[in-house]
Amino acid sequence: MYSRWRTYSSYLKEKYGEAVYRIGVDGGFSCPNRDKTKHGGCSFCDGTGSIAVYQRVAESGFKRTSDYDKKTADTILPRLLSIREQIERGQEFLSRRYKARLFSLSFQSWTNTYDNPENLKRIYDEGLSVLPFRELLISTRPDCVDEDVMSLLESYITPERDVWVEFGLQTANDETLKSINRGHDTACYMEATERARKHGLKVCTHVILGLPGECREDFIRTAKAVNESGAEAVKIHNLHITGGTALADDYLSGLCTVMGEERTLESTELFLRHLSGDIIIERLISETPYHRLLAPRVFPDKSKFLRRLEERMERNDTRQGDSAC
Repeated sequence: MYSRWRTYSSYLKEKYGEAVYRIGVDGGFSCPNRDKTKHGGCSFCDGTGSIAVYQRVAESGFKRTSDYDKKTADTILPRLLSIREQIERGQEFLSRRYKARLFSLSFQSWTNTYDNPENLKRIYDEGLSVLPFRELLISTRPDCVDEDVMSLLESYITPERDVWVEFGLQTANDETLKSINRGHDTACYMEATERARKHGLKVCTHVILGLPGECREDFIRTAKAVNESGAEAVKIHNLHITGGTALADDYLSGLCTVMGEERTLESTELFLRHLSGDIIIERLISETPYHRLLAPRVFPDKSKFLRRLEERMERNDTRQGDSAC
């Protein structure tokens, strides 16, 4: 559908011959950056851990048009359902809605390597026993993957199944990483990505466009870092400010702002142009339930945003990688 960047859906269809649908589960992990010694986590994290939409049982009554609800935003969602139950719920939802036949297993909530290797193996084994997954995807932090973890993840690679690690970089500006209390620097990300690729793992990198104080030069710097790392894919998020976060306090005090639609379109186009053309684009926009979202409140939904981005790049005759070096 979209011709100006390399889409994840086209990659999957090329590799597997048909669509592959991701089942996101919560493995019951926490995050090392929320320990007391790290001062409570990243400034943008509201403590919900990026749980998949069809697993958000407690939020099923809320809609895109829902008002911001501070009480709900401050509540950490229940995480007691078993991995098997979550997978079965995800499979049922995706099969009913999209007629899905092939699936990937994504441990996407929190830091999914934050445990000892024995427990990690038990958790991963349980998930992989439910269905013949085509991909195993592990979302984590670049400072939470030692060699034992890398070797464990490598052991799940088969001729039929790729294993991905998704590293949150967010930005290649170390001053910004420090200001948002990220807990690692760019060098840590580069080193972790290099080790992952030596173990045969594929890497997807998460970045945030519009972090406080950042500008065009920072977006370009981050794109170049992703290129240099050799990561195979990227997820792009526009900054969302959610309740119960340090950024929310700054926003309400007038100390930071968020980009509107036009600025986000411009920034996303710029980032894509400086990103290598062979990198897969897995995501281009953040999607936070509106009852937890402080800002931006006025913004198009995903389909409209992607259509407007495609139209903008067609109008400007730009595409992913055309300014990469």
